[in-house]
Order: sequence, then C-alpha cells, then structure tokens
Amino acid sequence: MDSPAPLPPPPSLAQLLDSGPTALFLDFDGTLVDIAPRPGDIHVPGQLRTRLHDLRDRLEGRLALVSGRALDDLRNHLGDIAICRAGSHGASRFLADGSRLGTEPRGLSPDSVAELRAFAEENGLFYETKAHGGALHFRGNPEKRDATLAFAERFAATRDLCVTSGKGVAELVRPGATKAAAVEAFMRITPFSGAAPVFIGDDVTDEDGFAGAEDFGGFGIAVGERLSARARYRLDCVAAVHNWLEI
Repeated sequence: MDSPAPLPPPPSLAQLLDSGPTALFLDFDGTLVDIAPRPGDIHVPGQLRTRLHDLRDRLEGRLALVSGRALDDLRNHLGDIAICRAGSHGASRFLADGSRLGTEPRGLSPDSVAELRAFAEENGLFYETKAHGGALHFRGNPEKRDATLAFAERFAATRDLCVTSGKGVAELVRPGATKAAAVEAFMRITPFSGAAPVFIGDDVTDEDGFAGAEDFGGFGIAVGERLSARARYRLDCVAAVHNWLEI
C-alpha cells in the first residue's frame, strides 16, 4: 500500500469563518504544547488559557479541547477553563459551564493498577495514572515498544478495556473512549450543531478525531511530520498551530 501523500497547509481560520460557522476541536500535547519526555514536564505558554478563551469567544463557543489526558490533569496545567473539553481520549466530557455531557466511565481496579505499575517498574517504563484508564510510557525506552504493546493487548483482553497507542505510549481505555465519539457528542448539541468541524492533532489517536470531523462535513489538520491517512491539511509544529489559531 502506498504511503499517504504529504499534505498542504490549511486555508486561514479567517477564511473558514468567512465561509460559515466553524467548530474547532483541539488536541493538547503536541498540538497546543510541545511534547515532553514525561507528561508532567510540559511547558504551557503564558496566557494560553486567556488566549483560548478569546478564541472561544471568536468562535461563539464552538471550541473544544479533546485530549488523551484526564481532565483533572489538564486542569493542573491550564487552570479552570470555561471551554468545552473531553479528556481520557474523549471518554470524560464537560461543557464550558462545567456541567457533564454524558455519563462518566469507571476507572481501573486497584489490582489492575498494581499490575500495570509492576510491569512498568520491571521494564523501566513510566506508568501514568488516569481517572478512566492507565498509560505505559516507553518514550525513554523505545526498544520496549513491542513488548509493551503486546503486554497491553494481553492485559486489555482479560478486562473491559481497549488499547490505544501513540507517540511512545500504550494506553488502556474503556471501549468507546475515542476522539471521534467526543466530536459526535459535541456536534449534536448547541452551539456546535450545524457548524463545520475542524479537528487538529498530532498523534495516531487523533486519526479518530479527523474521522469524526469528516462525519459531520468537516476535516482534520495533522500537526508535525507524521503522515496522516485521514487529515486533509497539515501544520508543521505547535508554533504553527498557534499562528494558525491566531493565539
């Protein structure tokens, strides 16, 4: 099978807004902030929260953050934000006013967490606790990729879990915890309904978000060098995303 072709840059946000109502769905790591070796090591630009609030107002509320991070973790980095948001790969969803959208999935049992931690310690990995799952980070030990993914698949098969793999990480999530599902949930309510959705993300898990945007007549914008099978356009890096968003 041929590799996906390199993608062109997107039209400006101003052009999109001139053509009609637009909704933006933004990944966080690798899209709004640069990726760090560990999730807690990221640098969040000053005034990012304020600039995102300004973008929300420009879009008349049609802005959502859709992250693999748990929402409590996202709050630790951004503070309290009055923006629609979905964490844990879209499983946990809140509206801008802080009310929940849909039901909250359950977390992992203490025994499951202990088993994941033990595997991480034995293999020199970093285990990240999440409200609705867990993540095994092998970015610092890329040679552990195949073993980690194989373990994660075996682990998930004996529990009500699925595996998503991204840049240096294997995540255990509940079935239906996809960024496409988050896009769909928001697009069915005001103020998103009837707008053209644009999903921006850098990782493999964002392909679901691109597909979700397509389902509602929109498209995806891939960030970085990774070739995307579903995005329509590409931006080079986090700085290019900020420039495109005019934040």
